[in-house]
Amino acid sequence: MTPKLRAVLLLLCAILAFAPAARAQSAAPDPVILISIDGFRPDYLNRGQTPTLSRLAHEGVLGAMRPSFPSVTFPNHYTLVTGLYPDHHGMVNNRIEDPERPDVVFTINDRTQGVDPFWWEEATPIWVTAEQHGVHAGTMYWPGSDVVIHGVRPTKWRTFDQNMPSFARVDVLLSWLDAPAAERPRFFTLYFDIVDSMGHHYGPDAQETTAAASEVDASIARLLDGLHQRGVQANLVIVADHGMTSTPDGEIIDLDPLVTRQTAHVAWDGPFAGLTPLPGHEQEVEHAVLGRSAHGECWRKAELPARFHFGTNRRIPAIVCLADLGWRYHTSQLSPYNALGNHGYDPAAPDMAAIFIANGPAFRPGVTLPTFDNVSVYPLLARLIGVPPEPNDGDIAQVAPGLK
Repeated sequence: MTPKLRAVLLLLCAILAFAPAARAQSAAPDPVILISIDGFRPDYLNRGQTPTLSRLAHEGVLGAMRPSFPSVTFPNHYTLVTGLYPDHHGMVNNRIEDPERPDVVFTINDRTQGVDPFWWEEATPIWVTAEQHGVHAGTMYWPGSDVVIHGVRPTKWRTFDQNMPSFARVDVLLSWLDAPAAERPRFFTLYFDIVDSMGHHYGPDAQETTAAASEVDASIARLLDGLHQRGVQANLVIVADHGMTSTPDGEIIDLDPLVTRQTAHVAWDGPFAGLTPLPGHEQEVEHAVLGRSAHGECWRKAELPARFHFGTNRRIPAIVCLADLGWRYHTSQLSPYNALGNHGYDPAAPDMAAIFIANGPAFRPGVTLPTFDNVSVYPLLARLIGVPPEPNDGDIAQVAPGLK
């Protein structure tokens, strides 16, 4: 063999040896970004103020999700990242009492209780599973994402600050993409609350709510620009936790004539209520509230409609009531909450539906999914990230038609 031929063969061997590594590098999994737009109803896309979201939906997968009961923020955000109904993951409301901790109340505004793992560890959120399997996570806000759950926190995370502007939230996430490879997340969450806030304050049909949707749309456009500048292809999964409906003044179901502090403890009021009779007053309270009334219905927790998948968790009061759309329960045992828009109603009500958009290399273009249950987002996330899902209530077949 001549020296020249030997050199050529050595060069060829080197090229062939390098090729698998190059192919492996180019085949590195795409980042997954889970984006929540709190309170974003699917029909908000029809207002002509969300060109980015509309384009992503047109070029990707669009659907409407049924939220889990109750259709409020913390339960549904935790359902989206665990695949479990609130009855199974324990985050049964934005306000929770637990018999194992008498005289302690979890609320979404109480930072002390909010970071206590006790309230969160009946389930394992997707970022914990990702970290346990060597996939770094970066959570730019999500209920529970700043808590040490089962001993794990995301590699990158922020304590929730409602005053942080939408653009700034995007910029923090993009900065995490610039981190060294060894600590760069591959799964992200991003959370916007302004649409929900405006929907509560002004009502779902108000100009202010539409303007909030437009602001979030511009923020997602900023995210897409930042990804493009970095040469990053990402799989985006854009969701809401619930919808919103108008709640006119005066449509109140007053619980005070039915139960008093001496006969029952009321843990929840609003679009749905939860109360527990005090010892010796069980029959009296049940006679007063159970069954259908003019604008709502009450059940023993074990007798709730099966489609609610709700009623076995110890944190659920003995009696649960659900108001008709637009109505709400009130009791003097709790602080009043007045708003022109609200949620928490029957998940089957169209006004409670939540947006679902998926776009990226993993998704087929131009697919519209039938309405599906939001528990099925979790197995989709696990597949996209490449980690084994925890046992869950979801069914990936509900979203599989959107996958390539």
